[in-house]
Amino acid sequence: MPEEPISHIDFDELNSKAISQPIVSHLYTADPSAHVFDGKIYIYPSHDIDAGVPFNDNGDHFAMEDYHVISMDTIHGPAVDHGVALHVKDVPWAKRQLWAPDAARKNGKYYLFFPAKRADGIFQIGVAISGRPEGPFIAQQQPILKSYSIDPAVYEDEDGSYYMYFGGIWGGQLQKYRKNSYNDAHELPLAHEPALLPLVAKMTDDLLQFAEDPKQVEILDEYGDLLLAGDTQRRFFEASWVHRYGGKYYFSYSTGDTHFICYAVGESPYGPFTYSGRILNPVVGWTSHHSICEVDGKWYLFYHDSSLSKGVTHLRSVKVTELVHRQDGSIETIDPYNNLLV
Repeated sequence: MPEEPISHIDFDELNSKAISQPIVSHLYTADPSAHVFDGKIYIYPSHDIDAGVPFNDNGDHFAMEDYHVISMDTIHGPAVDHGVALHVKDVPWAKRQLWAPDAARKNGKYYLFFPAKRADGIFQIGVAISGRPEGPFIAQQQPILKSYSIDPAVYEDEDGSYYMYFGGIWGGQLQKYRKNSYNDAHELPLAHEPALLPLVAKMTDDLLQFAEDPKQVEILDEYGDLLLAGDTQRRFFEASWVHRYGGKYYFSYSTGDTHFICYAVGESPYGPFTYSGRILNPVVGWTSHHSICEVDGKWYLFYHDSSLSKGVTHLRSVKVTELVHRQDGSIETIDPYNNLLV
């Protein structure tokens, strides 16, 4: 049976104290990747559905089948749902579970990057192309060579290079890989061992393939050592994102089972990145996934929670709130419900 709604939370009180409300309420959306194209905000989220799949640690209950693109003329303006932009049945290589996507623009074309499971149950990352930011998108016949796991995030650097960041443990299967090679016998590191790391690869000029083998993105502690697997409140779990501010690269991500959005700062798109703090405290629902986007000179955090579904983990809603960089470059931690504990 699907997961039951959370019963111990007063959702009327929670919604009254929430710092933001769902951008759309006629469908469930999650994992928002936000971009500004030609002065307009486009959000590329997952589209949550209740497929009746039992809850498990592999995330099979996240059974999403398609993507919708949401646009807004202004950050506080009405949101427009442009309908189905891509459906799993139109992806030749994919069988199920269209999880968190991202998008990019180059030379007048728009690229939708998305993870999906092949028929054998292994995640890979695909690309679909459109002449319009809202789609519809036409998928490539095959996934990206040497891609794996989930949560692609594509960053355009100032020199015009594009980099894809990806990876997620547990249901995202990252724990099954070592040196870009899959082995079902692999499991998570022990608590005293270095944590699993996200991956990055520079993209080819046509944005359809990796220009190099994926490399690990090192996340270091204050002493310059890799974060450990047992450091669950700081180590990487999923949901990579990169933005640039003050000449530095900010790599942000979810800690998964401890439900924080954290960030680390570095001097290169490859890292290493030094852990620098929390961006977002836990939201209602198990997952936390975000993007960071500059709109009209201000920065915003796009995120999701499960308040609209009264706590059903796999029925989430995208929200947005302002994000503040302090003078020293650090980011103010955001509390999604004004200190109301969830």
